[in-house]
Amino acid sequence: MQLTGTPFLILTIILVPISIAVALLLWGRVRGPQPVQVLSRIVMLLFCQITAVTTVFVMVNNANLIYGNWDDLLGTGNHVRAVPNVQAEAGAGGAGNDSKPGRAKVIQQFKPVGDPKVPNDVQTTDLKGAVSGVDGEVLVWLPPQYNDPAYKDKTFPVVELLPGWPGSSKTWFGTLKVSDQLKPMMQSGQVAPFILVSPRTNLLGDSVDTGCADVPGKVNADSWLTRDVPQMVLDNFRVDASADRWAVAGYSAGGHCAAKLALEHPDRFRAGISLSGYNDPAGEANSLTAKDPHLREVNNPLNILKGAKTPPKVALYVTGNKGDGLEGGEALKAAAKAPTTVTTQETTGPHSSDVWKQLVPGVFTWLTTIIPAQH
Repeated sequence: MQLTGTPFLILTIILVPISIAVALLLWGRVRGPQPVQVLSRIVMLLFCQITAVTTVFVMVNNANLIYGNWDDLLGTGNHVRAVPNVQAEAGAGGAGNDSKPGRAKVIQQFKPVGDPKVPNDVQTTDLKGAVSGVDGEVLVWLPPQYNDPAYKDKTFPVVELLPGWPGSSKTWFGTLKVSDQLKPMMQSGQVAPFILVSPRTNLLGDSVDTGCADVPGKVNADSWLTRDVPQMVLDNFRVDASADRWAVAGYSAGGHCAAKLALEHPDRFRAGISLSGYNDPAGEANSLTAKDPHLREVNNPLNILKGAKTPPKVALYVTGNKGDGLEGGEALKAAAKAPTTVTTQETTGPHSSDVWKQLVPGVFTWLTTIIPAQH
């Protein structure tokens, strides 16, 4: 049975009164020595508590899509097929700079997500990363203009959407309602018709955050997000390969990743959006990059910006509450030199999807000033 959605939620709700009824029915009927009776009644109470806690967990998970499936919840899914030594590609920058003369396009099969929390017009495909050795689902949403005959010869800008950790590729669409919020804004011309792409970021079965980095012998998460996923999008959709037409956005741990990847790869991304993110990888204690001093240093967006030989042509938009991302954004802003720009926005409220969901319209309105509708 699927972890998210209505059927499993209904089952957990039904089990709560059943567990209470069983306890009431059997409480006075327990026979045997006193220790056996005490133990039996403790088990009944625990069963009631477990069913109640499970129901609350399922409701919270359905609302926030923290875990997309049972493997993610139990930590049993491993999406790293291999960890090849990734070599940098020489040549022109852009999302398609892994293309080689004569390379056959990898045409993917797409299907509905099949989750009631996710809009029906969101598609998913299972991608085998040729560069990274990572296998995982990638969700894609096409703007209303994409299938309009008037746009049949147009290419479209792309935004990669990264969840927090733990997090699901469904969260931006199911919880933050990004496509539901942006569709009318795209139709009215307030927001550029971005193709929205949400790849899997929970890659390791031992419940460890990758930090969106290439970690030798562990995972090539950076290459998955910056090479395999963009190349797949380029192979299957009318997309402009220029870095000027690509952006990456994330919240919480995904916000850290978005800022890091944008600054690290200005040849692939023009903009990065960090909602309540952080600079120091230790902001997520379970991150691989937080556990190694060298990785912690080189995967810090502030260090990447300060250490760049030339200021990257990247626009960052960083939001956060005091003590929850704002100070990191201000540090990036203070270190930025043209053509790098950093816009910060102070928010109020908890570190939660309720805050990030409200930011979506404004963030994408800003992004349209950086990556306009027409190239």
